Amino acid sequence: MRNSALFWGGILIVFGGLLLLDNLNLLPFDFWKLFWPLFLILLGLWTLWGVFMPRRALESEQVAIPLEGASRARVHIQHGAGQLTLHGGAGSGELVNGTFGGGLDYHAQREGDELNVKMRMARRDDWFFAPWMWGGRGLLDWSFSLNGGIPVALDLKTGASDMQLDLTDVRVTDFRLETGASSTRLTLPAQAGFTRAAIDGGATSIKVRVPPGVAARIVASGGAASIDVDQSRFPRLGAAYQSPDYETAPNRVEMDIHVGAGSVDVR
Repeated sequence: MRNSALFWGGILIVFGGLLLLDNLNLLPFDFWKLFWPLFLILLGLWTLWGVFMPRRALESEQVAIPLEGASRARVHIQHGAGQLTLHGGAGSGELVNGTFGGGLDYHAQREGDELNVKMRMARRDDWFFAPWMWGGRGLLDWSFSLNGGIPVALDLKTGASDMQLDLTDVRVTDFRLETGASSTRLTLPAQAGFTRAAIDGGATSIKVRVPPGVAARIVASGGAASIDVDQSRFPRLGAAYQSPDYETAPNRVEMDIHVGAGSVDVR
């Protein structure tokens, strides 16, 4: 933070001085013709410094969010750049347990028998100006588990993320994902009863795995996307792909996938 303030403070002083001299007609050149090229060069040097300088480690925060005796939960997650790994396995008295690179801000509120939790990356004033935050893998990675004993509605909003979402042992009844330029590997719940899943992505790669014994009805669309669905398990039925036993299966998922560009693979 201190190095960032010194660098940009110095840049402002230099540019301010040049602007003053230009207004006083004391410069032998046109300042404004050089302003943006110089600024972009300095910004590029700052970014390269962030790539090659020793990285300042961000503190990873270990967080356990208690279940508070709730019998169901709704979890909202906002995550930007980095890797997000999610799976089942939280303790019986916990809703969430894991490690959060860069820290975690969360708010939990009990509403009747439901625990409503909102999770997002901790706010830091120096992220934009700190070069060690640009292009650094591992700094903002999250790895955490969810309670697998109660029904959970899961809502994720992510940016340029690399996601590994293994919901096999989590009773997710409602799953929503909004993502940008990302890579997602999603395994759906194995024993959640009925699950409704909606995925909306930009330029993204999405690989979905439906566990054995789980029936599915899949509607997939995309502008410039490649869509590949295993029709030996999910034959084409009109505008959808659907398991032959979808109507009677004890565990089934209704899935709607829309991406702008990229690829969708469902197996």
